[in-house]
Amino acid sequence: MSTHLNRSQMDQPLYISTVDAEPLHRYRQGGYHPVTLGESLKAGREETYVAVKISVAETEYDGDTRELQTMKVLASHHPHPKHTVHMLDDFDIKGPNGSHKCLVYELLGPNVPDAIDAHFPDGRLPGKLAKVIAKQCLIGLDSLHQQKIGHGDLHTRNLAFSMPYIDDLTEERFTEMLGKPEIGYVKRRDGKCLEPGMPEYIVKPTSYRTLSRNLVQTVKIIDFGESFLRTAVPETLHTPLSLRAPEVIFQDRIDYRVDLWSMGCMLFELFVGQPPFDTFLITPTILVGQMRETTTDDLPERWQEKWNTMNAGDGMTTESSGSNLQEWLEEVYFDSPLSPDLTREDIVRLGQIVGRLLHFEPSARASARQVLNDPWFNE
Repeated sequence: MSTHLNRSQMDQPLYISTVDAEPLHRYRQGGYHPVTLGESLKAGREETYVAVKISVAETEYDGDTRELQTMKVLASHHPHPKHTVHMLDDFDIKGPNGSHKCLVYELLGPNVPDAIDAHFPDGRLPGKLAKVIAKQCLIGLDSLHQQKIGHGDLHTRNLAFSMPYIDDLTEERFTEMLGKPEIGYVKRRDGKCLEPGMPEYIVKPTSYRTLSRNLVQTVKIIDFGESFLRTAVPETLHTPLSLRAPEVIFQDRIDYRVDLWSMGCMLFELFVGQPPFDTFLITPTILVGQMRETTTDDLPERWQEKWNTMNAGDGMTTESSGSNLQEWLEEVYFDSPLSPDLTREDIVRLGQIVGRLLHFEPSARASARQVLNDPWFNE
């Protein structure tokens, strides 16, 4: 007996769950590894709370991933860089969907946007705290760049707060702090049994909304999935478009200095509560148009032809705001309904620092160490 499926039925996912978490179609050969609550990995737990990142299965294992290469280099340096996440261990597990590399990390708290949502309902960090976070991020970035390591995906979601007192908590208290896990059983639309590589249920990601403010004083750079060593530079990166360095957009050769552009964008966002470039309905052409208004240097000659093609092909005229970087920074900071706690002099100094990072030409950007040495960070 044959059944006829219409297009809307065909477009619907085969597997469904009441919890919205990871995409269920990724549980397949070469994909995600199904895990259950309470499961023991590597024959038992560490003597501390940890985060385990289970990679997708290696179809053809060709050595360490870029992330593992980076973390091994960082782990070999003593003392370990203070403001980058520590990898504690790595191991392999075999499952129904293949062989998976597991990376064991120190457990950290909420990322910066989640902490803002939880503690600062107006959507902006206090100026003093923003300066502390910015300085720590620059220290972390400098420690990477001293090794010529590129992070490749630097933005506020990849900055997480430390939780120094977490190891003193009992498992019961820790679970109570995070809240009872919310699970959603996985079902097939056609009612048939689950395939071997599918999890029985998935778990809704937890949040740290109950954490008190006194736990959130130190940040670390996390998520090295896009990172690279100078001996293994990728051809492109997948940084969020509005934070992407221009050399990535123009498909030029890249190196660790892509992070300096992202750092400039992140400094802007840490202090004013939004990135310097549009995030909604942004296209590469619109973004480059906004970059040209913001940077002080001209588009490099070697990108000009590609820019002309992009601009002609987009069919959209980018309206000029007429604001340079400093004017835009002051407008977003002082003209918002939020009450400013930094002076105009502070915002002028910040604009000068951001401007030293937002250069089209990577070699013209100030290094993380040069920015760190600006007296403003110690005032």
